[in-house]
Amino acid sequence: MAIIEGAYRGYQTAGAPTAGTDEVQTITIGGSPSAGTFTLTFDGFTTAPITWSSTNNTLIANIDAALGALPNVGGASNVTTADSTLSSGVGDLTVTFVAALGKRAVPLMTANYSSLTGGTVAVAETTPGVNASARGAPKGATLTDTTNGKQYINTGTAAAPTWTVVGSQS
Repeated sequence: MAIIEGAYRGYQTAGAPTAGTDEVQTITIGGSPSAGTFTLTFDGFTTAPITWSSTNNTLIANIDAALGALPNVGGASNVTTADSTLSSGVGDLTVTFVAALGKRAVPLMTANYSSLTGGTVAVAETTPGVNASARGAPKGATLTDTTNGKQYINTGTAAAPTWTVVGSQS
């Protein structure tokens, strides 16, 4: 087996690596909406108008589809929208940024509800995202903790690295 010098040198961090945290944002639909649409803006891109619905599952599906269609979200599989306290389309929903958008801090979405009859829409950060150490490192990549002298290997994915101690280091 040939060893290629310099082709891959690994990653370094001061201290143990962190697994990161998926960001969660809460969308609150308030007032007494009866019809209309609203939009969400994420990191400079605005969704197509999202039709409000008093049927919770329909409203959730509408939000998922609209966010997933944004070019900087990259598909509905990168966000998970869930009912928190919805009742007939009014209350809280959560949006969790996962997969390609997971394990890192993301910008706060904003809402425009000027076309929503009788209702309001607000967005708040519920759980701040925390960037995973060496996010983007491929599976099998190594990371050295320069403070404690430990070696780790990524047993997860590039988007969500899982840093596992190599061998029986103490």
